[in-house]
Amino acid sequence: MPETILIVEDDPQIRHVTDIALQSAGFRTETAGDGAEGYAKAKTGRFDLLVLDIGLPEMDGLSLCRTLRQTHQTPIIFLTAKQDEVDRVIGLEIGGDDYIGKPFSPRELVARIK
Repeated sequence: MPETILIVEDDPQIRHVTDIALQSAGFRTETAGDGAEGYAKAKTGRFDLLVLDIGLPEMDGLSLCRTLRQTHQTPIIFLTAKQDEVDRVIGLEIGGDDYIGKPFSPRELVARIK
């Protein structure tokens, strides 16, 4: 059975491109358009990996990561426009496993996931 990835991204175009790239690579995907929806889905623990934007409405990606890390060890890749070194370090220190800046290459994202 292929791995299942949750994509939490508020930009519909980026969410769609990411979804298509991951499905084309053989992954099963689910999506969420804001942090609250992402948290509701992620806390079920049925995902093998999460792709999180940081600048999400309802609950930002850093808060979502921090909250999930209290009970889950699901790998998390941040996919975000925040590219400063400080942002990357914070994302990794609070529990992110990788950090990709936007604009991004869908092929690079797939390669990092694999």
